[in-house]
Amino acid sequence: MKIDINSDVGEGVGNEKELLPLISSCNIACGGHAGDENSIREVIKIAKKNKVLIGAHPSYPDKVNFGRKTIVLSKEILIQSLQKQLQLFFSVANQENVTVHHIKAHGALYNDCAVNIDVAHAFLEAIIPFSNTLKLYVPYNSILAQEAVKKGISVAYEAFLDRNYNDDGSLVSRTQENALIENPQEVLRHLLCMLEEGKIKTVHNKLINCSSDTFCIHGDTVSALKILMYLHNELPNYNIQINP
Repeated sequence: MKIDINSDVGEGVGNEKELLPLISSCNIACGGHAGDENSIREVIKIAKKNKVLIGAHPSYPDKVNFGRKTIVLSKEILIQSLQKQLQLFFSVANQENVTVHHIKAHGALYNDCAVNIDVAHAFLEAIIPFSNTLKLYVPYNSILAQEAVKKGISVAYEAFLDRNYNDDGSLVSRTQENALIENPQEVLRHLLCMLEEGKIKTVHNKLINCSSDTFCIHGDTVSALKILMYLHNELPNYNIQINP
């Protein structure tokens, strides 16, 4: 079995040279919550060298809160901000002669798009000029996924390996102590449950349905490198390869 593991990068952590050889797709910050033209270019070059699929990672325009708080904006201003981020990203990608594989919303925008139809519609309207040949990374069974499919946008369902889930399928808030999964063995158990049973085990040990085309480990998770190195060593024992 081949699986795609993605990671959010270009966010100022500076671990891309170590991280990207261990993953198969990446989501590069476009200047909304982090990043600028220089960081986009640098990470694209590292991704290209390691044959990692390249994606844009737009967000609410909020570097102060790292894009992890909901920002109430008019539809027009949100679309304008997202398109500005994507225009910058695609401009650099074109200059570096790379193909953009996907788009994935970041942080609070990702979570809001999953449950708020107005935010989801604004996001989709913003990305449509860029999305003809791309995939959109989305939460399974989310409003964003449903609306994207209606608009003919190709989606890839995403699950998070380093995050705990609530019983309703939402992510445990980062304000909670148990939001993150940082133990590599626990991450592997999380992954195997998704692959072998098509289920996610929630924080209350409930099993909920999932469909997963790509799996995320956040680049700013403290133990990200430790987790990925462990998975590279262990997954062959289960006949699983990290390769999209």
